[in-house]
Order: sequence, then C-alpha cells, then structure tokens
Amino acid sequence: MDELSGSHSISGPNGRAAAPPAAEGVGLRIGHRVHAVGNPRRIGTVRYVGAVEGYAGEWVGVDWDDGEGKHDGSLGGIRYFTARGERSGSFVRPKNLSTGISFLEGLHCRYRGNSTKEEEDEMYVFSTSQKRVSIQLLGKNKIQEKLNHFKELLGASISYLGVSSAETSNEINAIVPNLEELDLTGNLLSKWQDIGTLCEALPSLKILTLTNNLMDCEIPKLPSLVSIRVLVLNNCGITWNQVEKLKESLPAIEELHLMANNLSMIGPASSSYAQGFDSLRILNLEENCIESWDEILKLSYLRSLEQLHLNRNRLKHISYPLDHQRPELPSDCDMQDSVIRPFENLQCLLLGSNEIDDLASIDSLNLFPRLMDIRLSENPIVDPSKGGLPRFVLIARLAKIKMLNGSEVSQRERKESEIRYVRLVMAKMQSDDLEELRHLHPRFAELKALHGIEYERPSSGIAGPQKMSSGLISVKLRCIGASMGEKQPLTKKLPPTTTVGKLKVLCESFFKLKDIRLRLYIQEEGSPLKPKTTIGFGYHALDIELDLLHWIDLSSTSCIARLKNIISL
Repeated sequence: MDELSGSHSISGPNGRAAAPPAAEGVGLRIGHRVHAVGNPRRIGTVRYVGAVEGYAGEWVGVDWDDGEGKHDGSLGGIRYFTARGERSGSFVRPKNLSTGISFLEGLHCRYRGNSTKEEEDEMYVFSTSQKRVSIQLLGKNKIQEKLNHFKELLGASISYLGVSSAETSNEINAIVPNLEELDLTGNLLSKWQDIGTLCEALPSLKILTLTNNLMDCEIPKLPSLVSIRVLVLNNCGITWNQVEKLKESLPAIEELHLMANNLSMIGPASSSYAQGFDSLRILNLEENCIESWDEILKLSYLRSLEQLHLNRNRLKHISYPLDHQRPELPSDCDMQDSVIRPFENLQCLLLGSNEIDDLASIDSLNLFPRLMDIRLSENPIVDPSKGGLPRFVLIARLAKIKMLNGSEVSQRERKESEIRYVRLVMAKMQSDDLEELRHLHPRFAELKALHGIEYERPSSGIAGPQKMSSGLISVKLRCIGASMGEKQPLTKKLPPTTTVGKLKVLCESFFKLKDIRLRLYIQEEGSPLKPKTTIGFGYHALDIELDLLHWIDLSSTSCIARLKNIISL
C-alpha cells in the first residue's frame, strides 16, 4: 500500500501520541516541499517522517495544498501531525514523492524538443495588467539549437515543474543572462536565498512571478534587486511583516501582487502606516481577509500609489481620512514638511465582492483627490435583491468617476444619470428639511442647479384637459427589424410618469406587434439607422423597466423599438 486512508482500522490505544519523527534516510525533513511523483501539480508540505503503527516501513505525512487528502494527520486514534484541513493530510511512501529539481533543470525540461501541447500552452508570462502573454519560443526542431539560444531568451515560464532550488549565480547567468520576465508559478521554492540568487544572476529581470510557492517566514538579507519592477507573490503565505522586510531590497518596485495570502493586517501597530515603496504604483490585495478600513488607511501615504485592488475582502465601510483621523507622522519622516494628502495619486480603487452596505461609504469616494476608476459590484449596497443602488444613482453620487464596474461612463450617461437621479429624489421627497436632504443626498442641490431642473410639487385636484396636455412629453417612435425594415415612424404625447415597461407595451400596440420581444433604445441625433446591423455608437439602451420618461433626456432624440428576435444585440 502506497497511501494510507484515515478510515482504515489499525491497532493502538486511542489518543496516543506518535513517536517523534526521524527525518533521515530518504533525505526528507519536516517542512520540506514535495510533489507527487509524476504529478508536479499535486504539491504539499512534509509534516511527518517515520513509522505508522500497524504498517511496515517508513511513511511520510503530507499536508496537501489542494486539500485533497484522506485525514487531518491522525490515524487510528494516533495523531502524527496536524493538517490544515479535516481531509488535507495523508501518509505516502517516500518513493512516491519528489523533492524537485533545480532551476536550470526545469528550464531545460520545459524547453526540450518533445514538450507536450499543455506545456507549450503554459509558455507565457503575465503582463503588467496580469494578462497572459505568450513568450518568445526558440527553434523547436533541434534541442541543441534551443540550448545555444538560451542567451537570447527574454521571457520564460517554468511553472509547475517542481523547481525547488537554484544553481549558483554564475551558472545561471552563463545560460540565461538576458531574462527580463520569469514565471515560477506552482513550484517547490521556499527559500528566499534561492530567490535572491536567481535575481542576482539575472540583472535584467523586471517581472518575477512566484505565485503558489509557499515561502519561508524568515527572510535573510537579500541583495538589492534594483531591476525588479513587478513582483507577484499570490498565495505564497506572505505576511505584511515580510513585505516590510522585502521592500528594502526592492527600491524600484512598481507593482506588488499579494492576492490570497490570508492578510488581515497592514503592519503590526494600529498607529503606524506604510512607508517607503516610493515607486509603487499598483498594490494588489485581492482575496484576503481585511475587515477594517483602518488597515487600508495605513497605505494612504504611499505617494506613488495609483491602483489599489481590494476585491474579495471583508470590508464593511470605507472613508477618506479627515484631518483628525489621519495617522501621526513619525518625527523622522521625510514627509513632515511636505503638504501631502492621503491617497493623493490614487486613480483606481477596486472594492468588488466586499460587504459595503452604507451610503456614507459611497459618498466618501468623492473626497479622494484623483479617483476615477471604481469597482463596487457584488456589495450589498448595489445588490438589486436588497434594494441596492442602480448604476445611474452611483454615477450621479460619484462626481469624478470615468469608469464604474469596468464600464466607461460617457458624458451622455453621466448627464442622463444625474438628471434621473435629481428627479428621483424630488419624486421621493417627504419634507422640506434642507439639512436632512443635504445629508441624504449631498450632490442633489449641485446637480439640480447644474442641469437647471425646477422643482414642481404634484398638483392637487383633477387637472383639466389643457393642463394635462401641457404636461405631456412628445416622443418620436420608430420600429425597425432586420427582416421587416423600418415601419412608419409615429409621434406620441405621453405622460411624464410613463415607465419604460409601459412604453414597450404601447409600442407593441402602436406598431401592431404580436408575440415579438423588443428592446427600446434612444437614438442620438445624427446617428445612422441601420436595421441590418447591431445597434452601436450613438444609441443608448432603455433596460430599466421602472424608469420614468421624465427621468430620461429625450431632447434631439428618437426612441427606437428594435425587435430582439430578429437582430442580435
């Protein structure tokens, strides 16, 4: 038997502790990173080496990264080690585990002549926007030709090959002296000394990816890695204390990716804030466990920070630090005599999939000096099922944003959103308390004045025909479809309280459409009408069925009823 199951019955008293492991003979030790022989993607950490009661020979207790083991480190009532999960551990024969290969061995293995299709697909690096970019491949016909051209290689991916160590700096530099991008995702690297050796051997290295390598807690003195611009440490078990130690060796770092490291704190002390990182433009902290916005405020004086990625954390509230909330600067800080605003260069803030549920958090985003790109999707405050804010309200409340949830906010969309928002607020106003109105809708007065919208109280009593007629909105309607062309346009006068959903029903009646699904658009003046093509530039979809006509800017436009079952949109 090569792997033991936690459900197998063996002799021995319940609860008895295992004898101290003897990690010798096969060269394995506690903490060693290994992978299953023949499967370098099945990676784990050695937690026990020794005998298992009831079974002959030596066994290795492994805690698997993917959580797919057989038990939690105990077998037959005896605890041999403690695994991270209830079923992430198992016992394996030493012969079925590999302690890995060296960096240059991995390089030769990946670029050998008979590489598989899967391996060739993995020959990529991450761009600065974290997209896969195929790397430069050398001649595939002759192995020796490849090896001779290693010196010309600029980018390489040596992912999931079981690389666990590095040769000397001179040996590496002699083979690949010009590497600029290196992806080592999913290997067995754990020693920072090896990373330092690699970087020292590759003086041109700018982008280094170490995702899914579980790194040691202790960081020795590393050489100054002056060429590194992008460092990816996703799912590496990194703490912020380690980040603080690393920054001394990364004077020119521009992008730092720290996804999925179970981070909950930025720095050790609540009164401190992050210093240094003078060139850091992008900081990625997605998929961590940060709950308190106070931790994020510790990053507020990173003077070059332009993008902060916080998707999939546990943030409930956000704010911009007012004067009395700002962290105290140390007496030896070089920013004491400077006039520096918190997050003064931050342009992009990604907050998707958090727990934000209050309007104050949304409105506080207006205080960030240069913030233009925001992601708020999958938060309670924008969840339609919980009465969350629709997109047009977010746009109206956020004065400076040009990108919301990954979509550009055009000038037209901003204007329409702001007009709809003001009219929505006016329709729901219950009192004339200006202070309360200012508190609930900080931009209402500004937007009302900007767009010249007059407040009209609902009239009492029954309006006469002339009065009712004067309040109607004139709408030009056109109906088009790929197979039927364009019907004769109509002009109708409709009450301003007509909803988009009601207008669809009216269009079905006006144009005698039966059992046909249609979609409404506003066509800007001068935009071409092309029944046989997809609606594109110059058109704005009316998709919110509860919107009222008087929320929509219908000046210099036509309303287009386009048949969905005929045209692909």
